[in-house]
Amino acid sequence: MTGKTVTRADLVEALAKRSNMQRADANRLLTRMLEMMQDSMVDGDTVKLSRFGNFNVRAKRQRVGRNPKTGEEVPITPRRVVTFRPSQMLREFVEKGGRGRAKT
Repeated sequence: MTGKTVTRADLVEALAKRSNMQRADANRLLTRMLEMMQDSMVDGDTVKLSRFGNFNVRAKRQRVGRNPKTGEEVPITPRRVVTFRPSQMLREFVEKGGRGRAKT
């Protein structure tokens, strides 16, 4: 395992190579896809990517937390958070170490 972080630039580069398109076009495509996903989640929709997983927005209620240094109770404001649930196919793929699919 290399421990490498895959960046947006890495995704653009791979998309450009595998799709035989210019980097600028690949960057625009990736940017637009991410914007569409963000817009959907802001609207409260679930983003479902077949064979990959689901991105959901969850509303968290206000609750009481504690400052670990002082032990003082602090209110935690309500907020919305994004959660990801991988598909069964992605889980199995990761578990097998990526075997079973040829890299292109």
